[in-house]
Amino acid sequence: MAHTTTDTALSALSIGLIEKESTYGAHNYHPLPVVLSRGEGVFLYDVDGKRYFDFLSSYSAVNQGHCHPKIIKAMTDQASKLTLTSRAFYNNLLGSCEEYLSKTFGFDKVLMMNSGAEAVETAMKLVRKWAYQVKGIPENHAILLFASHNFHGRTISVISASNDPDSTKGFGPLMPGIDKVTYNDVDALEQKLSSNPNIAAFIVEPIQGEAGVIVPDDHYLTAVKNLCTKYNVLFVADEIQTGMGRTGSLLATCTNCQCNGGTCSKQNPSKPDVLILGKALSGGTMPVSAVLANDEVMLTIKPGEHGSTFGGNPLACAVTMASVRVLMEEKMVENAFNMGNIFRAGLREIASRNPIIREVRGKGLLNAIEIDTPESSDLGWKICLTFRDLGLLAKPTHGNKIRLAPPLIITEEQIHEALEIIENALDMYRL
Repeated sequence: MAHTTTDTALSALSIGLIEKESTYGAHNYHPLPVVLSRGEGVFLYDVDGKRYFDFLSSYSAVNQGHCHPKIIKAMTDQASKLTLTSRAFYNNLLGSCEEYLSKTFGFDKVLMMNSGAEAVETAMKLVRKWAYQVKGIPENHAILLFASHNFHGRTISVISASNDPDSTKGFGPLMPGIDKVTYNDVDALEQKLSSNPNIAAFIVEPIQGEAGVIVPDDHYLTAVKNLCTKYNVLFVADEIQTGMGRTGSLLATCTNCQCNGGTCSKQNPSKPDVLILGKALSGGTMPVSAVLANDEVMLTIKPGEHGSTFGGNPLACAVTMASVRVLMEEKMVENAFNMGNIFRAGLREIASRNPIIREVRGKGLLNAIEIDTPESSDLGWKICLTFRDLGLLAKPTHGNKIRLAPPLIITEEQIHEALEIIENALDMYRL
């Protein structure tokens, strides 16, 4: 991590803390060199007190803003009463939380877990059970179909579906029973589904975040739903990053309106059979995830076949209900829709003045700029360092794509202030 400790923008305190992580921690991340100690709303503060706009939102885990007082209160109130019982016993909040999530998102049942990757693993097991018990696929022959260039986590089974050599090299043998199909290609999907009766599910991100905020065609998700129904394949939507209002609707799979859940999701023509949530489900306070499905799918798993010590713990339940309520009551979904339109318009104006931006894309407040340079270039990283120096935090993905995703509480005035920072930084790197 020598490149961070020689950064002239860093204080001695920051350098010391970075070096301590390098000495005692695993080297499995490449963080932007800034050492944060406090967050409030749309802002983060480093150990020296400098303020930054947060335009990563912890990969969309902090949609409600940092340390939202209602979420923190729910957390601290519950933490003083009961935090964990394990699932060996009932607790007084799990049923209420399951009911709230089921009714909000329009499914019969909820299975609560912890991390996003753990929820994806849960969905993979669930759809295999359904494939054998309901669809009638011969035992051990079920195929899970994923979109190419996906990102669903870092576990062995999930990376088995990855195209990214950094995710897979040195971790084999990978898990069998996985196939991939081109993202946003309806014809390719139908060819796969029609040619193999052993496909149990198609697991897909409604918008591919880690790939660089790749937004599919308007009717892609509805076509996915129709094809999955036609070929008796489960449509599984990984909305860990795109859900919870991030894209200007409660779920990115809510393609027919800007919704508050429940009624819209039941009528939605692209409603998935299995929904995976995480990240902002807890407002960024603790790991909470959930898998939602109707009875035909969910009840295929019986006691002893899947679980988690911490999944559905009372602390997580209290935080989850507070986090979703805050999102809805404070109209953060609508704000994401409106501010996203203003933000993308501003980015496109910047692109018209500076050809360093090859493309602007996104939906709601999940956006990205693609820099006109090869993926192997370090220009995206340098631009993010300049963003940092000017008071805004973002991170490149795949080298030349910079994801820009502030908390959903951001105001129009703050959007314009952030756009000024972005343009000033990009002006230093005109091609």
